[in-house]
Amino acid sequence: MDNKKRVRIRRLGWAGVEIECAGETLLIDYVLDISPLAVIHNPEEHFPASSQPSAASVALLTHLHSDHADAKALSVALRKDAPVFRPTAARGNDADMVLTTHTEMELKKYGLKTEIIGEWEERKIGPFRIFSAPAVDGFGDPQLSWIIECGGLRIFHAGDTLYHGLWWKIFHRFGPINIAFLPINAPVVDFPPLRPMSSIEAVMNPEQAAVAANILRADFVVPMHYGTMHQPPVYVETPNAVERLGISLTNLDPGIMIKEPGDWFELLK
Repeated sequence: MDNKKRVRIRRLGWAGVEIECAGETLLIDYVLDISPLAVIHNPEEHFPASSQPSAASVALLTHLHSDHADAKALSVALRKDAPVFRPTAARGNDADMVLTTHTEMELKKYGLKTEIIGEWEERKIGPFRIFSAPAVDGFGDPQLSWIIECGGLRIFHAGDTLYHGLWWKIFHRFGPINIAFLPINAPVVDFPPLRPMSSIEAVMNPEQAAVAANILRADFVVPMHYGTMHQPPVYVETPNAVERLGISLTNLDPGIMIKEPGDWFELLK
């Protein structure tokens, strides 16, 4: 295969993804340290480092929660002056911004070259065409999904969005999708800043992820955002998420690719 079109993809920890194309690397929701969430973090979870320190061309953040944005890790992984594309800042009082304040401070501390991206925008960095799409955060913080085109592939990354009614619009603009990284852990959360607590799941569940993938006409779903932070009663993940996703996809078109943190894979066109 022509190396200029070869695309290698690696699932990183939690919702992290690394994409390599034409000798350049793109990172999405790359984290190494989620100690700000120590109360719910499983210390046995593996968070692989980027494969080429100081060389990544661009980083994308779906949102600014500490389990999706690690400024220190990005400062080591990115080449000098590489951009970090991010959604707009949270607005409101201190309680409204409690889940994003730490990351906002860290992005400034490490001097990263951030750019706020709105919905339906496009950027071009090296071999990567990057598009933003709407997403809905379970706690009301600004969030984006990302579509990356490179080497003839279209890759979708949904952060930890809720299920929403914009999947058809995303498909009409960007579909069909070759690989969809979708969250599946559907946690019920009891955080002190978010009380009275809600019994409604804060992220898509496996059945919803299957429906979203089918609307996007994805060739394959890679499940992510599961198995790391099941810490009752603070953070209660839905049970048997991967198994349920596979069952839900049985009579639909998308296939499932289960990748452990650190796994590289290719999808040949």
